[in-house]
Amino acid sequence: MSALKKTVSTVAAAALLPVLAAAPALAVPAPDKDEQPKPPAVMSTVGGAKLGRPGTQVNLAPGVPVLPKEVTGRSWIVADAESGDVLASHNAHWRLPPASTLKMLFADTLLPKLPRNRSHVVAPEELAKVGPGSSLVGVKEKQAYTVHDLWLGVFLRSGNDAVHVLSAMNGGIARTVQDMNARAAELQALDTHVVSPDGYDAVGQVSSAYDLTLIARSGMQNKDFREYCSTPRAKFPGEVKPGNKKRSTFEIQNTNRLLTGDFGIPAYQGIAGVKNGSTTHAGATFTGVAERGGKVLLVTVMNPSAKEGHAVYKEAARLLDWGFSAAGKVRPVGELVPPKSAATGSGTGESGGAGQTGPGGGDQAAGDGDGGTTVAAAGGAGGAGTALTVAGGVLVLLAGGWFVVNRRWPLPDLVRRRRQSGSGSGSE
Repeated sequence: MSALKKTVSTVAAAALLPVLAAAPALAVPAPDKDEQPKPPAVMSTVGGAKLGRPGTQVNLAPGVPVLPKEVTGRSWIVADAESGDVLASHNAHWRLPPASTLKMLFADTLLPKLPRNRSHVVAPEELAKVGPGSSLVGVKEKQAYTVHDLWLGVFLRSGNDAVHVLSAMNGGIARTVQDMNARAAELQALDTHVVSPDGYDAVGQVSSAYDLTLIARSGMQNKDFREYCSTPRAKFPGEVKPGNKKRSTFEIQNTNRLLTGDFGIPAYQGIAGVKNGSTTHAGATFTGVAERGGKVLLVTVMNPSAKEGHAVYKEAARLLDWGFSAAGKVRPVGELVPPKSAATGSGTGESGGAGQTGPGGGDQAAGDGDGGTTVAAAGGAGGAGTALTVAGGVLVLLAGGWFVVNRRWPLPDLVRRRRQSGSGSGSE
């Protein structure tokens, strides 16, 4: 068993421990059928031609389980985290508001730049432009926090206040947005455009289920990223009161309900992160990684229309269940491409390599032309799988650099020991 699988299994076991119950989240109301937006008829083909088609893409064959019907996300994808194979998808490249799942890109961009033990005193102006209704961890001006403290606030409580302080430490919001867009381009996450680093609703800020899955897979190469996204709860520094010699702390809990559980939804067996989000325009969004039966899968769901509570988590769990039962049986519909700096050539096979096409209208998927099955749907059922195959070799992270050695890009060891002292909200 790979170190990744061992770590995800460890995280999964810890996630099933009893946790403090959080207030139930409200599902995003489903608009009238006539008001449902439709995906473009032509989308990006990065990762394969099928991934650029609207509707559900899956290669059905004898022995392949039927996709779950109770999936209403506008866009979703299921992928094999180790091989990179996309098992199934639905409007994978539809550019939609990402909400706080965009914080995965924020972390992937800034984590290598800021030493975790560095301390910083928060200036009032660093919190001045946090958006109304933002999810907050409770950062206070004129108080000192370590970078480690602030990342716990970002991952566990989706704290926009922590994001703004870390951005200030990186040279400011504008600089951070520029860095994030550059990182997205390097990852070939070409559907992604960053306007606000915290994922707060902003005109022109978009990503896609495909891109969020790419970003999550990249982030999981970083041990700190893996640690933070799998932490269920933690202690966060309180405000220093005059005359107090010792600073108090308070507990924060991860808002990822598949990791911690909640009313009406148990922790998912095998879950180990990654990030959830919710805003007015994005609806609910979620990217997760889980291990079961020797397989490690990534799933992303964006903006389900179901009225059931915790819809985004329940739909992600259904897709993970499908992915684990379909793994090894279903033929992939595409792949997760490597970063530009690691790529040695275009993808092979039916994925057709990386490409980019413009937007269009309509919602009907074209036929496969290869004996597979394409399910066209505007509402959505299905599953997805992800993989990263590179022509000419596999990518391995070694000593901080990318090296092509075979045909796979395996994820490195996840943290085997979870922090047991662990983990806000408005817009997550």
